[in-house]
Amino acid sequence: MKTILILYGGCSSEYGVSLQSAQAVLEHLNPQRWRALSVHITRTGRWTHEGLPCALRLDRGQAALLLMDGSGRELTFEGAFPVLHGKNGEDGTVQGLLELAGVPIVGCGTLSSALCMDKDRAHKLAALAGVRAPRGRAFPLDTPSAELEDYARLLGWPLFVKPVRAGSSFGISRVSRWEELGEAAAAAFDHDREILLEEAVPGFEVGCAVLGNPPDLTVGVVDEIELSGDFFDFEEKYSLKTSAIHCPARISPEKAQEVQEAAKTVYTALGCRGFARVDFFLTPKGELVFNEVNTIPGFTAHSRYPSMMRAIGLDFTALLDRLIELGVGE
Repeated sequence: MKTILILYGGCSSEYGVSLQSAQAVLEHLNPQRWRALSVHITRTGRWTHEGLPCALRLDRGQAALLLMDGSGRELTFEGAFPVLHGKNGEDGTVQGLLELAGVPIVGCGTLSSALCMDKDRAHKLAALAGVRAPRGRAFPLDTPSAELEDYARLLGWPLFVKPVRAGSSFGISRVSRWEELGEAAAAAFDHDREILLEEAVPGFEVGCAVLGNPPDLTVGVVDEIELSGDFFDFEEKYSLKTSAIHCPARISPEKAQEVQEAAKTVYTALGCRGFARVDFFLTPKGELVFNEVNTIPGFTAHSRYPSMMRAIGLDFTALLDRLIELGVGE
């Protein structure tokens, strides 16, 4: 039996979502194969195990958690599963720490995690791989408002203003007139030092769960987000008050296969491993436009990624078995 370090919480706007995902992972982990060693990372970045302060041993020997209670105890493990969302967890920072210590990781590594969190660079790499991305441009902090207005004029209304690196739709605004642009930019800069002005792509959003290490990839059933509002913001993602998720998506089998192939292309181009969810817009003309990759998507038993995999016959416990096998070994 292997011991898996489960990291959850995190110094991130998505702290609460991580708690829910980690609880589901811990409840469904196969006790015949894996032993969980859980570490709660507080909102301020403090690591604790069962209430005791702890830290990762960084030398490349045996992977171990150091208890900082004066006892000198070390708790060993064979691999780590970051169940973290957003900054300081899904963006390559924790993955870099684990790779430095030589710890096998469940999921994407440092480079792919960082690239997928960066919407601007992810879009550019997807486009180079032959998958269309929305028109858009990144702007650094303190960009003159006139420069933002000039580019908005080129894109046309409506458009989206987004932090380049953030998750769960934090800091994203749909802007329909000049008067809203300044406030939307300020809200996006609250979450990152760069923002993205991006065209509003007509149509609806579809997603595809990808599992595996290229070229051996498994894809889940494609799902669809049915919106009643302007976009799938944080509240709608986690409450579904006025939106709905359809799995399978209400599209033709041929179009679903096209989504799956495009998801594998993007996944491979961005260097993903283990698992990720790839999201697209599907326009009224039937064209796919890449939106983003979530390298650690929501992981409750009812979240989109597990639901898409369950639809191909992989239940939550079996899915966790496969993920850990891919990252850590059997």
